[in-house]
Amino acid sequence: MSAEQSHRGRWALFAYLGIAAVAIAVGAVLLTPEKQLPIYQPSDLNPALVDATVLGHEDHHILPFELVNQLGDTVKIEDVAGQVLVVDFFFTRCATICPLLTTNMKRIQDRVLDDDRVRLMSHSVTPEADSVLVLNEYGKAKGVDSRRWWLLTGSKKEVYKLARKSYFAALDEGDGGFQDFVHTENMVLVDTLGRLRGFYDGTDIGEVNQLVQDLDFLLGPSNQGVTE
Repeated sequence: MSAEQSHRGRWALFAYLGIAAVAIAVGAVLLTPEKQLPIYQPSDLNPALVDATVLGHEDHHILPFELVNQLGDTVKIEDVAGQVLVVDFFFTRCATICPLLTTNMKRIQDRVLDDDRVRLMSHSVTPEADSVLVLNEYGKAKGVDSRRWWLLTGSKKEVYKLARKSYFAALDEGDGGFQDFVHTENMVLVDTLGRLRGFYDGTDIGEVNQLVQDLDFLLGPSNQGVTE
């Protein structure tokens, strides 16, 4: 074999390997399943999370609400229309899971601080103690920015109804009465149409990172990523 033929052979091999590498890369992209997020219905969840009165409901959307934020403003579901929501439940005197929940919500807030498409909402489960003034001071101490993150108080019955019948965030049953108490580590992701798209342990940094990825997905070009 001449030197010229050997040279051509090497270039042909390189070209073949290059084409093969491109084909493998394209195939990998085509075969990688497109990311989707489920739309959760009551029947999809642990029955212990779902109030018996809504267990059989389909096409679930979060319930209307009327609460008060740390600024003293009355806020309703209409005020978050078209936004992706990150929701949790806490109380300011909590010394167990709530500090970690708040720390991780702060991480999420800082990531989306300038994105008006997102609203974080932390509901006090002791609203009789967590007044607007208390929430405002707590928010200042924890770095809460009201442009992106609301600390909410209001009727205990309404907050507990939202936890159990709207966001399905609490395992324990109750009626929102004096002896009733909700204490949950769950964070809930809600899309712009008010549908439940994810549940996460807000004390687990791995799950919080997954929440952030799913939030980014909902905000991306494919937006709501519908899958049944």
